[in-house]
Amino acid sequence: DIAGVYDPMVPDAECLKIVVEILEKLALGPFLVYVNHRKLLDAVFAVSGVPDSLFRPISSAVDKLDKTPWDDVRNEMVNLKGLNPDVADKVGEYVKLHGGADLVQKLRADVNLSKRKDAQEALNDLELLFRYLQLYDVMDKIVFDLKLARGLDYYTGVVFEAVLNEYKYDPLLGEEQLAVGSVAGGGRYDELVNRIDPKKPKVPCIGNSKITVKTVETEVYVASAQKNLLEERMKLCSYLWKYGFKTEMALKRNPKMLDQLQYCEKQQVALCVIIGESELQNNIVKIRNVSTREETDVKRDLLADELRSRLNKLREEKQQE
Repeated sequence: DIAGVYDPMVPDAECLKIVVEILEKLALGPFLVYVNHRKLLDAVFAVSGVPDSLFRPISSAVDKLDKTPWDDVRNEMVNLKGLNPDVADKVGEYVKLHGGADLVQKLRADVNLSKRKDAQEALNDLELLFRYLQLYDVMDKIVFDLKLARGLDYYTGVVFEAVLNEYKYDPLLGEEQLAVGSVAGGGRYDELVNRIDPKKPKVPCIGNSKITVKTVETEVYVASAQKNLLEERMKLCSYLWKYGFKTEMALKRNPKMLDQLQYCEKQQVALCVIIGESELQNNIVKIRNVSTREETDVKRDLLADELRSRLNKLREEKQQE
């Protein structure tokens, strides 16, 4: 889980990146991560004519579409939840939609959704999220799916669920098999802390409810020396993760340089990789030894080898102490 006030969709993208990376390492088989937004789903219900009092019951019914045919879900909406049949059909037109980032633009053009502030806010979030996930090189694992609801009502924004591709639901086996298909899930829950203790301020949070990750010490921190370099930091983090480095960065769009360096010192991060406009133009990075504060320029194509060499040397020195 990531808690705290950060720039929009930066922690959400990192959370999804971690989910994909873990599932790839576990090698459970082919998988996809389905993504939706609770504000968008609520907007879909509103424009379809679902009464406010039925939002959560209908959401619960929609959430069954991954394992239950539409006709059965529609029957539950109409005969058990009391929804007007025409309204149920309108809901069905939306929740059957799924695709990639291009679906965002299709929904923006929807006459009804375009009039809803909550829908446009959700689509803005998703557009930015998919952009960041593209930078993290995981969009091939992501499906934008309007039927994904996540049953818990404390979710307030992006929701996601990872499912093994080869999993097939067998109604004869019942509910016991569900964990086999869905191997991870979570979402944004910005109001839960305040719900538990109304005296506490709202604490924005996003997290995963199923995967347990052992905490590891960061060995490389990616920092930026100027503003508007968030996406460049993301690219660099993605590159270093691929090479197996335990890497992190500030989850803010424009963190102050001093704050980044002080964080490295406080957390005892070994090395800090710094980029700025000059470094980008010259295809280099600056490597800073956090303990000695010594900085060296290194060519981008030599970065992985240089970092590995330096980290190995630091480990050897630590063993000799």
